[in-house]
Amino acid sequence: MKSSPDAASAAATTAEGATDPDLPAGQELPFPVRRVDTASLKALAHPLRVQILEMLSRYGAQTACSLGELLNESSGSTSYHLRQLAKHDFVREVEGKGTARERWWERPRGAIQITSPELATSPATEEASRLVTREFEHSRQAVLADFMAHGSESLHAEWLHAALISTANARLTADQLARYTGALEAFGHRLLEDIRNEGEQEGARPVQIHLNAFPILGVPASAGSRGRSSRNQQPASPERNVP
Repeated sequence: MKSSPDAASAAATTAEGATDPDLPAGQELPFPVRRVDTASLKALAHPLRVQILEMLSRYGAQTACSLGELLNESSGSTSYHLRQLAKHDFVREVEGKGTARERWWERPRGAIQITSPELATSPATEEASRLVTREFEHSRQAVLADFMAHGSESLHAEWLHAALISTANARLTADQLARYTGALEAFGHRLLEDIRNEGEQEGARPVQIHLNAFPILGVPASAGSRGRSSRNQQPASPERNVP
């Protein structure tokens, strides 16, 4: 496992570019971004619905049965929550796949922006945003902790060598931080070095940047492979998982 105390790396995406008005003028994000409104945020604000989105992001299209197995829930429960998510376009049926009794669901490509100044004006929506982001964060922490605790005993050396747990420190203004995070997938370490070369900026403060890339433990390798049709072997998702 590579561990860099002061470096960042870039990751590729297959999604189409999108312009984020919160970024500096002219800067494009390398993936589409959906900004949730009050109604869709409230529909998402349920722990199991966030977990369903996470499973679809990790392992690709699933049925209610396969999601139930991944999440230790009944297929009736996952089917209900899938339908609620579909009403707000968080998930969609996979065209040309499955039957009337076994429907396949996928998460559309792109990022979901959970927080915004508009949503923060209401205590109810602010709490819903916290619930969703907290659930996503718990999921990220759990898989990282599992990898750190058991990766060396569960994975071949080539996987440990390919994994990256990275932390970078820099003093940035808010504008510099937005430039870096918005272009991370495209520019990574190169952009951070460019910002550092600008020298110390007035108003800068310590900022910590983490980058982790590692195999997920506890599921068969075939869980994300393409061309599988049984409920225990699902095709991979083409999307980027960005809550």
